Amino acid sequence: MKEKLKRLDGLLLPLVGVAIVFILWYASSKTWSRDLPTPGKTWTESKPYVLEPFAKRGEMDQGILAFTWLSLKLVAEGYFIALIIGTPIGFCLGLSKSFTKMFDPIIQILRPVSPLAWLPLGMVLFSSFKLTNSDGKLLFGASDAAALFTVAICSMWPAVLNTAVGVRAIPQDYLNVAKVLKLSRTKTLFKVLIPATLPYMFTGFRLSLGIAWLVIVAAEMLTGRPGVGGFLWQQYNALIYEQIILCIITIGLVGFVLDRLMSLVEARFKSI
Repeated sequence: MKEKLKRLDGLLLPLVGVAIVFILWYASSKTWSRDLPTPGKTWTESKPYVLEPFAKRGEMDQGILAFTWLSLKLVAEGYFIALIIGTPIGFCLGLSKSFTKMFDPIIQILRPVSPLAWLPLGMVLFSSFKLTNSDGKLLFGASDAAALFTVAICSMWPAVLNTAVGVRAIPQDYLNVAKVLKLSRTKTLFKVLIPATLPYMFTGFRLSLGIAWLVIVAAEMLTGRPGVGGFLWQQYNALIYEQIILCIITIGLVGFVLDRLMSLVEARFKSI
């Protein structure tokens, strides 16, 4: 009986919270913010994008899931680069005091820099970058490369710092046992360091994924490339507030799903 009540609470309470938000939204649109569309009007104007989620009527006129897919592809690429670069740096910071003294000040300076600052630098670095197919059609241009650079550099810091904290938290006894068993550096890394650091690493990975999703939206808004952020910026310039709200809801839902997926991956690795 108690389990049923817990499940009921787990379902009803979120629904009550959503209902309260919709009521406040409706009240706001009818009182102090007349330009804010009501939930009903937002749904009516957004139906073509929701009911035909993968439709492609033009580069900047697509279904909401088509835009989401374009954004997620770039997020995945940038996030992968962030982990490939950030995780080894984290291990170096955790294992070597000299490495920490050398690079930690640089990391602390670069870490709080906004993606709005990194993106122009990316545009300069990759201004002549072009990737075309055999027909000469542009597949990956300067704006895409700049967005990828921005996602990678902004999202890697949580992975770097949490991995370093995890390595430093490894009990010295673990390392002493590895020395007694005369494990090679490679075996020590894969048998001792990585398993002991894994919970810290996944905390960093989850934070990095959230930041990657936030950054790609900002990057698309600035570059105007197709995606959820680019679509949001286009609708803002056109003063179509219903689609702006649709984009905000989509961004939030996708971020929620990504976080839950990462938690499932973390649970899977912990059970191995």
